[in-house]
Amino acid sequence: MKIHREILRLALPNIVSNITVPLMGIASTAIAGHWGTDSTATIGALAIGVSIFNFIYWNCSFVRMGTSGLTAQAFGAGNFRECTNMLARAVVVAIAMGLLTLALQSPIGKLALWAMNGDEMTRAYYYARIWAVPAGILLFGFNGWFTGMQNAVIPMFTAITVNVIHIACSLWFAFGFDLGIVGIAYASVLAQWTGVLFAIALLIGKFHRVLTPIDWSEVFDLKRLKTFFSINRDIILRTFCIVIVYTFFTGASARMDDPNLLAVNTLLLQLFTLFSYMNDGLAYAAEALTGRFIGARNAFSLQKSIRGCLFWGMGVSVVFVGIYLVGWHDLLALFVSDTENAAQIIDIAGRYIIWIMLIPLACAMPFIMDGIMVGATETRIMRDSMFLATVVYFAVYYGGYRFIGNDALWLAFTLYMFLRGVLQYYFSDKLRTIYRKAL
Repeated sequence: MKIHREILRLALPNIVSNITVPLMGIASTAIAGHWGTDSTATIGALAIGVSIFNFIYWNCSFVRMGTSGLTAQAFGAGNFRECTNMLARAVVVAIAMGLLTLALQSPIGKLALWAMNGDEMTRAYYYARIWAVPAGILLFGFNGWFTGMQNAVIPMFTAITVNVIHIACSLWFAFGFDLGIVGIAYASVLAQWTGVLFAIALLIGKFHRVLTPIDWSEVFDLKRLKTFFSINRDIILRTFCIVIVYTFFTGASARMDDPNLLAVNTLLLQLFTLFSYMNDGLAYAAEALTGRFIGARNAFSLQKSIRGCLFWGMGVSVVFVGIYLVGWHDLLALFVSDTENAAQIIDIAGRYIIWIMLIPLACAMPFIMDGIMVGATETRIMRDSMFLATVVYFAVYYGGYRFIGNDALWLAFTLYMFLRGVLQYYFSDKLRTIYRKAL
């Protein structure tokens, strides 16, 4: 029972943190929709701008995952000197990535705006919000370190603080100063940097007793840096596959014979996203506990924590299958109730809703397995399983599209998610590779 309490102690704050993300997006969209005379153009410009930054942040997420596993292992071993070194490495890498992004903001902006067909409004949004990127990457580093240190509460409070400030300042800047979506961008800059200061304050207040003086020769130790960057390399390659899969999913939906399928598939993915927020929280718990018990060389507790995380992952999946089985119609209506063709979109979505009921079961394992592999720093297994799952994704789609149309896209996506977990399980010799690390 104790291990279940530990899992929930780490998972629940992360779930709360995850839930704040869509709330901020909903608020920003609502603000954009009520500013100016052409709400459609404003919302569209904001959507493109947000997509650009989502792409940037997604590709920098390795800073969080690369930090959490190594930190958790050092924490489990009681090596607080190495915990401090990991914090310093994370901050140095985050600052370097942030400065590089600022230095390349012009070519990145030109390419992104061209690729996404962004207008002048999007351009103004991009060049205003770009100054938030270094802070956002720093928060990745801090949150990865906090997770490794078995603390999920500080990231939760930081996320809530950032989102409250973002929403309040978005309203103030957009309407009070009549800045529109540029005001939303400036609000993001202010909120993210405030989040960094808040995280630093909580870091000092909570961990000042365990932090040791920084020895920069140890921080830049070549052996440890090689391990850190090899882990991050694998995570970057894995993330690149995820970006390809999701981008292709949207592109393939847009190329369907029925123009309504883009909207339908986008809405159905929103239901999948609701589920992913829950299991992501459990994945973070799996990261923290796996790394901690490997570092402590506690194989018994490691097995219990992994089994516990998989148990909770399956439980959440079954609950969401029930929710979608009973309430999918009402959930979709929340997204499209104000549109002219809402009834038609929901009717078409009903033809494919079976996939949304199957996906939670297919995803019960991969989210948790990702967390286990990050905590165990077995990122090569993550990378290789992702490569194979991505190949199967494209093979199934192109092999089946002519025969079953949009169902082929959903079949490919479901198999892609399922295989990620199954392949990691077998590539790790049914988790024996992970257990042996704790001996």
